[in-house]
Amino acid sequence: MQQKRDQLLALIGTRSVIMGILNVTPDSFSDGGKFQTREAALAQARKLASEGADIIDIGAESTRPGHVPVAQEVELARLEPLLAEVIGATDKPISIDTYKAAVARHALQQGAVVVNDVWGLQRDPAMADTVAEAQAIVVVMHNRDSVDAEIDIIDDMHRFYDRSLASADRAGIPRRHVILDPGIGFGKTKEQNLAALRGLDGLIAFYGLPLLVGVSRKSLFGPILGAGVDGRLIGTLAANLIAAVHGASIFRVHDAAEHVAAFKVYDAIEHA
Repeated sequence: MQQKRDQLLALIGTRSVIMGILNVTPDSFSDGGKFQTREAALAQARKLASEGADIIDIGAESTRPGHVPVAQEVELARLEPLLAEVIGATDKPISIDTYKAAVARHALQQGAVVVNDVWGLQRDPAMADTVAEAQAIVVVMHNRDSVDAEIDIIDDMHRFYDRSLASADRAGIPRRHVILDPGIGFGKTKEQNLAALRGLDGLIAFYGLPLLVGVSRKSLFGPILGAGVDGRLIGTLAANLIAAVHGASIFRVHDAAEHVAAFKVYDAIEHA
């Protein structure tokens, strides 16, 4: 586990890192129900790896806007038949997309090296200690219970991250194991989502931590492009490339091959 963790940490900052999405849920907004079986999940994990994804992020609860939360027992039951086999099916590091400490602990025991917490260590009080005990990497995502168009979203992100980082420090999570995520599409208006993407370089300058961006196929692109979920790849690529210009390091995507190709060109130009 530590070898894969350290290899991932060493990769961040040398080039753009692609995180492939594997949802084993019935109700995710883009691919719900497609990869719930053991066979489908294994095939998708291998596909993402073969397309060049650097890390695979497995989620067993949809966190789309308006989702219905599920109990940890349900989340664990969805993971149990396939998690260990997915981890063993590829040499890529595995991330668990959960805000529940019990689910994170189970995945880390199976060999996951990253906890991708959409509530940034603030929803389950046991999460920070769980991450620290496993010496795992944690993705701290900004989130809100409700949308408020009147707030300054960048100020709100700073307050949120300060609380999360304080929890990480108390638990003993090293700062080098922390990645920040602006939480595009979570508790924000369209304008706030765009402001968050524009403000990435400021977050990097302030916190000095790598940033992960997850905009893949999101509803943000609907009114801009006039496109449904299946027509948002170009918008996703454009937003991720702009996020890279503003300093983002890691990109959580459904379409690994297309992003690997786009970022090969981006990285070649940036590092010429």
